[in-house]
Parts: sequence; structure tokens; C-alpha cells
Amino acid sequence: MNKTFKYNRLSKDDAVLLLVDHQAGLISLVQDFSPNEFKNNVLAITACGKYFKLPTILTTSFEGGPNGPLVPEIKEMHPTAPYIARPGNINAWDNEDFVNAIKKTGRKQLIIAGVVTEVCVAFPALSAIEEGYEVFVVTDASGTFNEITRDAAWARMQASGVQLMSWFGVACELHRDWRNDIEGLGALFSSYLPNYRNLMTSYFAITKK
Repeated sequence: MNKTFKYNRLSKDDAVLLLVDHQAGLISLVQDFSPNEFKNNVLAITACGKYFKLPTILTTSFEGGPNGPLVPEIKEMHPTAPYIARPGNINAWDNEDFVNAIKKTGRKQLIIAGVVTEVCVAFPALSAIEEGYEVFVVTDASGTFNEITRDAAWARMQASGVQLMSWFGVACELHRDWRNDIEGLGALFSSYLPNYRNLMTSYFAITKK
């Protein structure tokens, strides 16, 4: 037994979802996932925030320039979420409004996804670790130019203590127990993992008899 390791699970009572720079211009730079796969993953983690009622903070960088506006479906899913349009800060953590919005939640676990991985995700992730937060980066809802760039960013973040997870892993760790809400979690998974509908169809065929 490794007595030096402590498994700190994500908690829906202590987590904040940060969606960083999923902008129409920037998202076109993502090449380490196919366009449809990446957008599906981004909307999946966005939907997780809504399903688990996580405080969610949206931010964009220089959206009046080539980076473009936030992907509209994200805003539609979180219409009342704090929306910080950074005028020029590349590292979101350098923006006082962004950091204050996080501090206002009183929570210490940060779930981060964004574009691009080695900048818009890594910079605030490293800054948050330095400030004493637990940071969980959603790998499949964060994208960049290629796998080499992505892997270097992942290694840099892991070395500082950032935990790397998929959106599906995030959802399962937040939910903890299927018995908390079988149909609700099943509906979430079915919306973004088409093959998961087969599992839920089997479940309903058995339980509705």
C-alpha cells in the first residue's frame, strides 16, 4: 500500500468548471482531434457542468480579433455563467475578473478545458497550481496543433501536479454511484457517446418489463 499517495476525488460540491477560449477562430487550429469529435467532447464537458450544477466560468481572449467569438452552444448551455471577455491577457489567470470569479465560488478544485492546450489551458493550470488549487485538465476537450505539441503540454502540466482526465472520467468521478441517478447520467452519456444508447436501451428493456 502506497501511504504517500492520497486519492483526492473530484467533488461536485468543491469543483468549478473553467471553459477557456473555445472560440470560433481558435478552434479551427485544433488538429489533434477531428473537428466533429472535438466539438462533441467540448459540448460533453459543458453538459457535465450543467448536469452536475457546477459553477461554470466562461472566458475568451481577444474575441474582437482573429480568435473570434465563443462557440455559441457553450453560452446557450450556461446563459447565466460569468463571462469574462479578456481584452488581451493570454494567460487567463492574469485577468483579475477571471480569478475573482473563481475565488467567489469558494471552491478549490478546478476542471479546465480550452484551446490551445499548451497556452490557454497550461498557463492558467500552472498558475492555479501555484496558488494552491487542485487542477484537473480535460484532455479530450482541450486541443492544439498536433500530438507532439499536446504531449509536451501534458508532460509540463503533469510535472506540476495537474491531473489529466477525459470528460467521461470527470463525469464518472463526480457522479460516484449509478444509483444517484441512473437515467440522468445515462441520458448525458447517450447524448455524447452514441454507442452508449445501446447500453441504455438494454437497461430500459430489462427494467421496464
